[in-house]
Amino acid sequence: MRMSSRSSSIIKWLGGILLVSFLACTAWLATRVMLVDQFIIPTESMQPALLPGDRVLVDKTIMGARIYSDFNFKPKGGELKCWRTRGTRTIQLNDIVVFNFPEHNRHVSFIINEVYCKRCMALPGDSLSIVDGHYVNNNYNGELGNKQAQDHLATIPDSTLEYVLHTIPYDEKIPWTIRQFGPLYIPRSGDIIRITPHEACLYRMVLEWETGKKIDFSWEENKVWANGKELKYHQFLHNYYFMAGDNVGDSNDSRYWGLVPEEYIVGVVKYISYSVDPETGKHRKGRTLKRI
Repeated sequence: MRMSSRSSSIIKWLGGILLVSFLACTAWLATRVMLVDQFIIPTESMQPALLPGDRVLVDKTIMGARIYSDFNFKPKGGELKCWRTRGTRTIQLNDIVVFNFPEHNRHVSFIINEVYCKRCMALPGDSLSIVDGHYVNNNYNGELGNKQAQDHLATIPDSTLEYVLHTIPYDEKIPWTIRQFGPLYIPRSGDIIRITPHEACLYRMVLEWETGKKIDFSWEENKVWANGKELKYHQFLHNYYFMAGDNVGDSNDSRYWGLVPEEYIVGVVKYISYSVDPETGKHRKGRTLKRI
């Protein structure tokens, strides 16, 4: 039986539609993977720069897009296996960065859809302090984050900050708070440092991640052990970053859970595509295609 010309035309038309749809989906996916992706801001931690309900466009070309070499993503956290395309520049101080949250049960692990958005306060090789609630970076003379929020934090009594006051490493020998913190050196790949109980206390999570061994230390004996064997020096294998929210009194950030490995960085926020108030469901005026 011969197919009619009408049926043949319909099949060609449907084939064309399917091809166009396939190419459009492929282009959309490639754009999200290689160039830019959109994320929704869920909390107030980056106010006033970003508001809950903002849709932010994240530029992946700056650091280079991550290309996964293993798609066996574990829902409770696992190892990230990927490589990056060539980027246009490195992360800079005050960049607003989207990254995978790195800490789960005091271990570094990767969950693909668990992402945070914070401002970069310190780069690999920097030393970061908080003095009277204000961020101080030894390699930067400008303002870091939102100075007005930091000024306000400096005036709040400790008694009203009970649940957010204390920070890493949560040890009485290093009693840091969101008012007085550091200095904390931010490791960079290739750095070799002497490991004393002080360093083990500060970097225990990343030391365990990099060595694959359990880190123990004794202040009294002034010794550190990795799986029971004394550890005196360590050469860092990764670059790390300190990320924090502009809303310094209400942000779950590196002050509380530690450093972000470079591999966990998704990209840099460049624009707000549009914004929807989560309470009213209405679009906010003046935030569509707003440059950050």
